[in-house]
Amino acid sequence: MYLFFLYLMGGFYVFAGTMHFVKPRMFIKIIPPYFPKPKLLNAIAGMFELVFGLGLLFEPTRSISAIGIILLLLAVFPANIYMYRKGAKGIPKWALLLRLPMQFALIAWAYVYV
Repeated sequence: MYLFFLYLMGGFYVFAGTMHFVKPRMFIKIIPPYFPKPKLLNAIAGMFELVFGLGLLFEPTRSISAIGIILLLLAVFPANIYMYRKGAKGIPKWALLLRLPMQFALIAWAYVYV
């Protein structure tokens, strides 16, 4: 089960990172306006998600990738708060509220592989 959840997490971040480039507008619109250069920030976040997701799959880079994912999840938390406060088309407010503590569950999941 350990490897199943590891590969699941790696695939999740590779997919999410790819989506930053396939559907950038979806991510750019949740970046708070007080952050400069949202297009660049989106590309950087996507690149890190790809790199860390792939890094999880290999023993020599697994721990550093898990730490990178934890730091990335903390770095993007303001976007989750902004999305909750602003609202998101088609997503109920309660689901956006649940998304906030889910971030900490994702951090705990990544911590397993540190």
